Amino acid sequence: MRGRDEDTGEFFSPSRSEQRRAALDVLELGEQLAAMTATQLGRLPIPEELLPHIRETQRITSHGARKRQQAFLAKQMRKLDDEVLDAIRDAMSKDGEAARRETAALHRVEALRDALLGDDGDAALTALLAAHPQADRQQLRQLLRNVREERAKNKPPRAFRELFRVLRELLAQDGDASGEEADDAFDGDEGDHG
Repeated sequence: MRGRDEDTGEFFSPSRSEQRRAALDVLELGEQLAAMTATQLGRLPIPEELLPHIRETQRITSHGARKRQQAFLAKQMRKLDDEVLDAIRDAMSKDGEAARRETAALHRVEALRDALLGDDGDAALTALLAAHPQADRQQLRQLLRNVREERAKNKPPRAFRELFRVLRELLAQDGDASGEEADDAFDGDEGDHG
């Protein structure tokens, strides 16, 4: 029996229906995790102690045994803090905060690449190297030359993609804060070249 607070009339614990809904939500999350590939799981903030249970669920093919293993996986997941489960759900969600941050980071890299390839590319490169002194200036200049040559000769955008990859890694090394600082340096250039 759950009981009530005499002063406020509120229940001390969730109702059985609420507990059941929460348990079914965790079971559904476990089923979604079991359906993912190892690469997809690697991108999620899943605690190490949960991974063997997920792998075991993926391994089992018999319907009844798989249902029992999924129930066991859900039981293990319910032992985790709600914050951990919310972080996993957020990372899986296309509309989640993690997805928004990743999309924003990709847009910053694209804007930076466009600024470097624009009419005022030298100023953009100078600003980038000032914001990221650890950057390989020779590699960046070579990639920029290769991209311009590819465009002039209508070649496949191999160097264009390589430049994107190098810039993404460079901004990821310093974290989001310096990516935003570098972004500020190029805000004025975006409208001219977009």
